[in-house]
Amino acid sequence: MNLGLLGAGLVMGIAAIGSAIGIGIAGQSVIGAWKKCYIANKPAPMTLLAFGGAPLTQTFYGYILGFLFMKPAALANPANGSLYLGIGIASGLAIAFSAIAQGKAGASGADATGETGKGFVNYMMIVGVCETVAIFAMVLSMISLG
Repeated sequence: MNLGLLGAGLVMGIAAIGSAIGIGIAGQSVIGAWKKCYIANKPAPMTLLAFGGAPLTQTFYGYILGFLFMKPAALANPANGSLYLGIGIASGLAIAFSAIAQGKAGASGADATGETGKGFVNYMMIVGVCETVAIFAMVLSMISLG
């Protein structure tokens, strides 16, 4: 068994689990914010969807790292399988936790924006900071594969 290929699959799977959790967290608040708008007879801002969908990008980072970088490396160097497995698990967890944090930040941003109609860009900046963790994890993992 090529442990590197297992690592490539795990980074994608773990990242996707984090995305799903983050989307679930943020999505609940987006729906709640829309509900509050409807109750107050205010228009429901569709911009809140950005908060709910933001954690989805971590799934792409897991795919890019796992299948575009780790899989070819694992096939070319099966002797490094344990290393690639470790990178896959550690990177997948870092990306997943970034998505979960992003979902929590997005939930707060959706609630605040829905209630006040203000601050969308400010709140989205925090969501972006959470995203940066996943990007760093992906890029630094790519570098370590070389």
